[in-house]
Amino acid sequence: MSDLKDALKENLDEAEWDWLIPHAQRDAIIVVADGLDLLDVGEAIASDNMPSVQNWIDEQLLAKPTPEQLGEWNSDRTKRFNALIVEPYVLVQEKATV
Repeated sequence: MSDLKDALKENLDEAEWDWLIPHAQRDAIIVVADGLDLLDVGEAIASDNMPSVQNWIDEQLLAKPTPEQLGEWNSDRTKRFNALIVEPYVLVQEKATV
């Protein structure tokens, strides 16, 4: 694992939607598809690996939250996410509800 990935791993955490709302208000949330590893995506963004990032965007594996997602999450503020801060963004993946 690279030093960058090790550093990012320390920023990887679980968060409730309530905590993420301020980041959503400044349009800094990026939703990462379930099939992708948050640390891999964070490392690509932090190291300006634009071909990988653009590929994920093109395949709709990375995207800003939709108004529908925001509405759903706002109605359940205890919704849990895996979150990774990669300034200025916060990468999130929805945690499956049990």
